[in-house]
Amino acid sequence: MPSIGEIRSPGASTDRMMSDLHLPRLGRGVRLKYDPVRQTQMLLRPEGALALNSSATVVLELCDGKRTVQEIIAELEAKYESTDIADDIRDLLASLAELGVVVYADR
Repeated sequence: MPSIGEIRSPGASTDRMMSDLHLPRLGRGVRLKYDPVRQTQMLLRPEGALALNSSATVVLELCDGKRTVQEIIAELEAKYESTDIADDIRDLLASLAELGVVVYADR
């Protein structure tokens, strides 16, 4: 089973349609659920299930349609005392958007 943290889009970069001012949220029919058998968070969607690594889980839990991409980045930079994670978060969100797992709204 693929892991979300391992999914990378060919040519993924920080230059994309998504803006740091967009409000990411889970797409229609997508939800997070803990799988006690696998002891991991799963991303459930109409097309099937994907196992999430801990980093992807933390990011997706913040994708509530109320926080901007920039606010998510700032919150995680503060939580993990790191300033070099912004591009990784943007790349993850872009990959998830390509899969239809995450959708964006304007602020």
